[in-house]
Amino acid sequence: MQRSLHLLVAGAVALAVVACGSDDSTSSSTDATTDGSTEPTPPAESTTESVPSTDGESAESAESTVSTPAGAEPDTAGFPATVETAFGEVTVDEQPERVVALGWGDAETALALGVQPVGAADWLGFGGEGVGPWAAGLYDAPPELITVAETPYEAIAALDPDLILNVRSGGDAAEHDLLTEIAPTIGIPEGGDAFLTSQEQQVTMIAAALGQPEAGQALLDEIDAQFEAVRDAHPDWAGQTVSAATRFGDQWGAYVDGEGRLEFLKSLGFEQNPAVAELDASGGFYAELSGEELNVLDADLIVAFPIQIETTEITGDPIFGQIPAVADGRSVIVDGDLSDAYSINTTLSTAYTLENIVPLISEAIDR
Repeated sequence: MQRSLHLLVAGAVALAVVACGSDDSTSSSTDATTDGSTEPTPPAESTTESVPSTDGESAESAESTVSTPAGAEPDTAGFPATVETAFGEVTVDEQPERVVALGWGDAETALALGVQPVGAADWLGFGGEGVGPWAAGLYDAPPELITVAETPYEAIAALDPDLILNVRSGGDAAEHDLLTEIAPTIGIPEGGDAFLTSQEQQVTMIAAALGQPEAGQALLDEIDAQFEAVRDAHPDWAGQTVSAATRFGDQWGAYVDGEGRLEFLKSLGFEQNPAVAELDASGGFYAELSGEELNVLDADLIVAFPIQIETTEITGDPIFGQIPAVADGRSVIVDGDLSDAYSINTTLSTAYTLENIVPLISEAIDR
């Protein structure tokens, strides 16, 4: 199965588009897996092509379903709703019934709010419903899947959407203008950068557009409580430095402040590796590194994952292995479903990521 190189984009266009399918296996520096999974890669351009729905239902007949998310109901009093974006204010006059979700994790965010998109970009190449196991079963019927490639405007228009979500995306103005001709489109946040929309911004903007601001805040409060519980359980993590890295082909990348993977680790109490913070983030949300520059990743903890390569190309890399943190066992390599959950960084995937990555981090540094 293909995985989106966009793992680095949201993982960079170059770092995050579609990597090979994988299982849930994960590994620490001392117990690596070799399932060949290749998650995140640099942000790929927001290009998409429609693929048939697996249940054979036509796009025209499918409708977004609004259900009750965790005790909340769609707030019909929340309309008209106005959302501030980098392209100006967008007004949603009434409860959307046919939502198309194009941005990285936008579909999962809508699902967390009880709204089932009729079309959704499958950034990580999950197939089926286009979501990971942490979001399985939230659709009554699979959406029309949209894969990352070239934005298929005609196919999107054929879905007859009344709202398009493109919140965690490349923020291309020309693409936004064309999508807006199809339906009101919620783009990246005001002042935002390509693929650097935070989880809080993503939830807040999508919840507002769907008329559920209170439900959105409830989701964020729940996530904050989960992170707080981990910080309370691991107070020694506070202030320790971390590098969030990936390898795609022969290229390495280190994520910068604002990127979801690094922000996840910071929410556990860690701080960005100062050496990485000083790098030129030419990739937008990541800095490119050659093999000779890998020592810049040295920190109290390194968390890395493969994109379109086998996990062993990281764990067996002799240069990576010579980094002091790696040599000392203070690195965690994630792949499979955990890599996907860590990379997509939605409210639905966060609990899965915490459950699986926290024990690996603890094993690596709590000694």
